[in-house]
Amino acid sequence: MKTFKFIVVGMFLFFAVVAKAQISVHVDLGSPPQWGPSGYSDVRYYYLPDVEAYYDVPSSMFIYFNGVSWVRRAYLPSRYRDYDLYSGYKVVMSDYRGNTPYSHFREHKRQYTKGYRGEEQHSIGRRPEGGNYNDRNYSRSRYNQRYNRDNQGYNRDNQRYGRDNQRQRYNRDNQGYSRDDRQGDRRGNDRYKGKGKDRGKGDNRNR
Repeated sequence: MKTFKFIVVGMFLFFAVVAKAQISVHVDLGSPPQWGPSGYSDVRYYYLPDVEAYYDVPSSMFIYFNGVSWVRRAYLPSRYRDYDLYSGYKVVMSDYRGNTPYSHFREHKRQYTKGYRGEEQHSIGRRPEGGNYNDRNYSRSRYNQRYNRDNQGYNRDNQRYGRDNQRQRYNRDNQGYSRDDRQGDRRGNDRYKGKGKDRGKGDNRNR
């Protein structure tokens, strides 16, 4: 009887550990996008053959080659701003767990050419109304970039305005200093002339 209890307790602990590990995997991997294929919540990367790019699920970043190097961005390049991520095919990379999926890009490009369609896929969520996800995300990112540039311009204007104010105050201080110097010189000259006249009168009296 005791042996049976030990077996039951052991099995309970085993399943508890497994369940906890599965939960931690879900947390680490993050939530897949609404346009992602349903039934693959434990994968980290999708390969998008139509745009020759990868999608990193945990970071919600696209990975693509910009002509110089592989970059991570929250949106696809501008030439793909009208690309519909909901209808586009996603190759689920369930067998890769590294950090550089593009190290196999040549193989993926050869195996999954543009227009590739494998098994039928269904998106996790419904396509939103008023444009596709990528277009809205791209527009939002462009807006944020313009907003940041405007703020930078505003800050530069403030800096120039501050420098101009400092320059004006400096010029006013110099003008005040020059006026004080001229007035001091005039007062000194007047005193000198007065003393000269007094000395002249004294000399005339002695004569």
